[in-house]
Amino acid sequence: MFVSISSLFLTPPPNNFTIKLNLNHLCPSIQNLVKSPSSSSCTGNKTCLCGRRPFLATVSTALIPLHQSNASDDPKGARVIRVKVKADNFTSLLHNAVMNRFHPPRPDWYEEFYAVAMDASMKSYEAELLFNKIAGYKSELFANLTGKAAKILEIGIGTGPNLKYYGNLASGVSVVGVDPNRKMEKYAQAAAQASGLSPTKFKFVNAVAEALPVSDASMDAVVGTLVLCSVKDVNKALQEVKRVLKPGGIYIFVEHVAAEDGTFLKVIQRALDPLQQVVADGCHLTRETGHIISAAGFSSTAIKKVFLSSASLINPHAYGIAYK
Repeated sequence: MFVSISSLFLTPPPNNFTIKLNLNHLCPSIQNLVKSPSSSSCTGNKTCLCGRRPFLATVSTALIPLHQSNASDDPKGARVIRVKVKADNFTSLLHNAVMNRFHPPRPDWYEEFYAVAMDASMKSYEAELLFNKIAGYKSELFANLTGKAAKILEIGIGTGPNLKYYGNLASGVSVVGVDPNRKMEKYAQAAAQASGLSPTKFKFVNAVAEALPVSDASMDAVVGTLVLCSVKDVNKALQEVKRVLKPGGIYIFVEHVAAEDGTFLKVIQRALDPLQQVVADGCHLTRETGHIISAAGFSSTAIKKVFLSSASLINPHAYGIAYK
């Protein structure tokens, strides 16, 4: 019986919940670590990974999807163990496993540096939106939330540049901001306060778009701006967006996408894409995000494109609304 990852975040399992691991998938040292947590000696295997974070990264594939099973379910020849996890530790273990699978750990200095850089760059980006008549598209997009969205989830909220748009909505609006970088929280909280959102109306959650820790059909709107370029699994993230939206709910998006084939910009994007992923926390220059959103199975999708002078390589931008 498969168990929803998101439901496990919301409702931890009982104390005797069992995780099944196939030892054939783990290196010898990790096998020893699983069997005997007190022992962490390395066997000398070249692929050995020692330590808590590498261990979680190694077993995270086994943890997702999680399931309760009987011995009859085990593959033939598999060396299987079942690890009992206390309920009070389980959510933390699951969170770490999901984060390691979709957003492997970055050094603290890098996450802090990236948060500072994003705060500065997004202020410059938003400044162009104020003075460029073409770029007024963003204000028009967020106007669609007025009177239609009391509960909003933003994926990849970052330093919170969009929070000022929510502050103009009705006083009853509440916002959940999801981001895998914990260092973004202090900037997002400050942006929420500046926008007029009370502390009870804004919550920052350290999570990934591929496993949103909110209930099915619980959100009136989901917002994502310049985020799908960096997620590990775009299709999974979009399936999560649809899952958490209420029937008729709206998904507002602004994403930079690959330039047209045959253009000089596309040639440059292809050449610099590997470097961009390294220096910009996984950002891809050549993703056809607009096409992926169109094919994601929303009931209807409206997409337009715009070029921004300050965006340089990350052009054009695809923006629009999709309805569940």
